[in-house]
Amino acid sequence: MTKVSVVILNYNGREYLEQFLPSVIQNSSEAEIIVADNASIDNSVEFLKANFPEIKRIELAENFGFAGGYNEALKQVEAEYYVLLNSDVEVSSGWLVPVIEFLDQNESYSACQPKILDFNKKDHFEYAGACGGFLDLFGYPFCRGRIFNTLERDEGQYDNPIDINWASGACLIIRSKAFFEVGGFDIDFFAHMEEIDLCWRIQSNGSRIKSIPSSVIYHVGGGTLSKSSPFKTYLNFRNGLSLIIKNMPLSALVWKLPIRILLDWIAAIKFLLDGGPKHCFSVLKAHGKVLVTLIKTLSKRKTALRITRPYSIVYRYFLKKENRFADL
Repeated sequence: MTKVSVVILNYNGREYLEQFLPSVIQNSSEAEIIVADNASIDNSVEFLKANFPEIKRIELAENFGFAGGYNEALKQVEAEYYVLLNSDVEVSSGWLVPVIEFLDQNESYSACQPKILDFNKKDHFEYAGACGGFLDLFGYPFCRGRIFNTLERDEGQYDNPIDINWASGACLIIRSKAFFEVGGFDIDFFAHMEEIDLCWRIQSNGSRIKSIPSSVIYHVGGGTLSKSSPFKTYLNFRNGLSLIIKNMPLSALVWKLPIRILLDWIAAIKFLLDGGPKHCFSVLKAHGKVLVTLIKTLSKRKTALRITRPYSIVYRYFLKKENRFADL
């Protein structure tokens, strides 16, 4: 069995493969590198065959999304550790050493993530994960170095490794055994927040997750769906509710869910007032989908662990104007 496999899930990302795959190859001598293609139509596979014939390919029959794509691909990968890496990522020299050494030395941890900086503004944290993810009182995700759309400058303020609620899907290092023990990603998420759901289930299963800032990568972000996409808004709001319905302890869910729905409606109104009717409709559509699939989502509940922070990030950010993680 291979010790470490870096698995890059690609969907119409030929340009990113051309730009970033060389850095992954150059700086990942400790690992096997695999590109799993989600039925791209932009000649990604042909490009790989012609330019990187040495790279192992997994060609999926259809676009299964992020969640289903990795589930299908990882069935074909035998390794002790999986490194799930976005195609729009530049990795630094030696980036794998700290994360693999950490997992080797700490059996009580199943997953970790590196420090994720913005490829286009390399002295700032990147949106999708920054220096480790957390969940607030009502299940809203935020990061050490990123709260909502405020991205902090990296000044070494978060260079200490700490336990986190969730590791970013942009670069998730996970024990293969742990991945399959909890059933992999929930394919109903399709994309967005599926890694948070996975990490919550891992912790409910008795394990832990760490941020390892001595490993550094640079992420472009929005490589498949841009922040302006109404479909991305739909996925975020649908999956955000599904996340807490699946994983939050029932005693907390019964009073937090109505408040969370209200806060989402306030966000929808704000979208409308800001000239984004499509995004407003996406929130309402997401809530409708959650209602239709409620019984199915509830059926997935297992042991629920309380991992949320004891405060509302919405209140702290928008009313108290606390936009740095260190201020919380």
